[in-house]
Amino acid sequence: MSTQALGAAGAGMPAGELATLQRVQQLQALIESAHALAAGGTMRGAAAAASAQGANADFASALQAATSADAAGADGPAVTDASASASPIAYQAAVSAPGSGQSSAYEPLIEQAAARNGVDPAVLYGLIEQESGFDPSATSSAGASGLTQLMPATAASLGVADTRNPAESIEGGARYLGELMGRFAGNTEDALAAYNAGPGAVEQYGGIPPYSETQSYVANVLANAEAFRQAHPSALSTGGLV
Repeated sequence: MSTQALGAAGAGMPAGELATLQRVQQLQALIESAHALAAGGTMRGAAAAASAQGANADFASALQAATSADAAGADGPAVTDASASASPIAYQAAVSAPGSGQSSAYEPLIEQAAARNGVDPAVLYGLIEQESGFDPSATSSAGASGLTQLMPATAASLGVADTRNPAESIEGGARYLGELMGRFAGNTEDALAAYNAGPGAVEQYGGIPPYSETQSYVANVLANAEAFRQAHPSALSTGGLV
């Protein structure tokens, strides 16, 4: 009831009844206002959620398309470390579900990181396959995590903020392997042994330590690397992956 209607209806009405009628009108107005605000808030919240979901989907779709183009050797926008770091969760979901074994999705990042750090991309690939099976969420009982299974202290020293971010983990692992290659005069076997058992153990024994785990680790990484070379023969002549 409007104020004018209330005034007409209340003409000649006792003061007590008129006050009650006015109070009822005020309560009705408050209830209607609350309903309107709630409806508006729900619509705005739904619109915002839909917008955010759409943005995430667009990002993941674009990143998936770029990764697929690189993996297939087609012309298209390259997936860079910067784009991967911008949204590690979306990047991880776009390229591979944990443990899915879709290692080819990471080949562009492996190639780029290997080139920057002066290491053989096949060896880096073999190392990642041995360390995590290309599962970016892999963790060890010792606390290592990510594709290249970096320990927290090692990751920090390499500037890796998130070991579960594939781009950061691959870059950090390549950097660490490159440092070890330099420390051991370019000897791949010693560098890999140091990656597994620590450089101190390799220096102590003058080569691969007599640890069965480390010896198997080196042999497996090299076997993985050779299998990778067989599957990518052009990488041997061009220095890059296709």
